[in-house]
Amino acid sequence: MSTTAIKVNDVSKLYKLYDKPSDRFKEALGLTKEKRYKEHYALHNVSFEVEKGQTVGIIGTNGSGKSTILKIITGVLSATEGSVDVDGRISALLELGAGFNQEYTGMENIYLNGTMMGYSKEEVDARLQMILDFADIGDFINQPVKTYSSGMFVRLAFAVAINIDPEILIVDEALSVGDVFFQAKCYHKFEEFKKNGKTILMVSHDLGSIAKYCDKVVLLNKGHLVEEGEPKEIVDLYKQILVSEAEGRELDEKQPEIDDIEVNEEGKLWKNILMQNPNVLDYGDKEAEIIDFAIIDDKGRITNNIQKNTEFKIRMKVSFHKDIDQPIFAYTIKDLQGTDVTGTNTMYEKVDFGTVKAGKTKVIEFTQNMNLQGRNYLLSFGVVGYKDNDFAVYHRFYDACNINVVSDKDTVGFYDMNSEVTVLE
Repeated sequence: MSTTAIKVNDVSKLYKLYDKPSDRFKEALGLTKEKRYKEHYALHNVSFEVEKGQTVGIIGTNGSGKSTILKIITGVLSATEGSVDVDGRISALLELGAGFNQEYTGMENIYLNGTMMGYSKEEVDARLQMILDFADIGDFINQPVKTYSSGMFVRLAFAVAINIDPEILIVDEALSVGDVFFQAKCYHKFEEFKKNGKTILMVSHDLGSIAKYCDKVVLLNKGHLVEEGEPKEIVDLYKQILVSEAEGRELDEKQPEIDDIEVNEEGKLWKNILMQNPNVLDYGDKEAEIIDFAIIDDKGRITNNIQKNTEFKIRMKVSFHKDIDQPIFAYTIKDLQGTDVTGTNTMYEKVDFGTVKAGKTKVIEFTQNMNLQGRNYLLSFGVVGYKDNDFAVYHRFYDACNINVVSDKDTVGFYDMNSEVTVLE
């Protein structure tokens, strides 16, 4: 008996890109022998296996072929070359609600989807109450789905897919939608699936979820399989790809340490390697100006992604345009709702700078352990002080960039106490 649920064998997907629709038309009718298209490989010779009972994640940058491979596995797309072998009944969440008839009621769509998956009416009847309880959309279940809010639509689509009792569940970014309570319910169902030995194949940009739930991770880049293996190792490799692309380098080129980067060389600012907020709030009198900043992981790389329970650094570079007495350098980390989670400044840390003369620059680095829970946060920078006993803001960057904390174990609240459990009796 095979232990393999999904086997992807040298799969390639080629698209022909035409400059004009008429070129496609002429080629289809054989009216031209001239090649009027460009070849684009969304996937190129990709192979991997998913064992029964495994939870496998697929990660990669946009355009790496993640969604394409899921569509080929589920039969939505055909491979140009190669093959896929699947052993087990699949339920797929590729585009939530794909296959729903907008004119049908929610109830009618439940039975429609069940039939499409090969279930009889009696088998859907047996699962109906679980689906209704999970969706929790009340009387709207008897209304046409075209009248649903996006939240209700998501709830019903996920409820149908996950409660139809598949042997293999395939999910493409579906857990990033819906409110926080619905997401919690979905993750709880994930845990239940894992305990019951179901096979899960998921695509997600949420590296925390990948690290927490996956037994193995497959990394794609520009249509090629880069590596597969333990979540922590593959997530780390993915971070290298993100940095390499930001710097315009190939992955196999030596990645520079942060101190090797010429700070003021055009295109070599630390912050240019980070994913920045295009709508950052930037204000102050600019007598002292923040000209660069960085988040640095425990391997000395600039990145928005920090592994929980590792040491990391926050660095800022400030240029002084006037003499300033006792400047104060600060950073603040907030959640996505704008609540201050933590932060510090050089006054709290009792660092005395004296008077900094005009024309000077200062590079300030804060080093600490990442004990925040796995999620996304916003990072702000500031340089302030006092002029004639009045508080002065020289320069502030509010929500300059994000910090994504990658975690495979979270506790309650914002940060982890890192408790050790001892059983005494």
